[in-house]
Amino acid sequence: MENMIHIEIALMGLAIHILIWDKLPEWGTWFTKLINFLPKPLRTLYEGWRCPYCFGFWIALALHGFTGVWTLPILSDVTSAGIFGVIVSWFLDALAGGTLIYFASHLLGTLSWGAAKGYFAAREFKASFNNHDAKE
Repeated sequence: MENMIHIEIALMGLAIHILIWDKLPEWGTWFTKLINFLPKPLRTLYEGWRCPYCFGFWIALALHGFTGVWTLPILSDVTSAGIFGVIVSWFLDALAGGTLIYFASHLLGTLSWGAAKGYFAAREFKASFNNHDAKE
């Protein structure tokens, strides 16, 4: 079981990314006003972290530190190599978490694009029957 990939960090990171960059800006104007109120370096950081991989690395690192959960549990053995081992293992684990967040974000985008395209095609197809009936 130790060679398994744990997706908990990636799932939490993806949920946070969706909340901050996709959902909160849609929930009224308060969030956008809050972002605009921030100092310029923090606004720049917010815009720069829109990338799921960049954000994914840092949130995976923070969530690992907060929860102690490893994306790749096999890396926990590297921590026995002292402080250098801790830094390398946390860095590699955050890279793995960021990669999973990046992949999942793009997978969701692809799936939602296909679902939306299918929805609109079905709507257009049904509307064509209504237009055909109205002409007769």
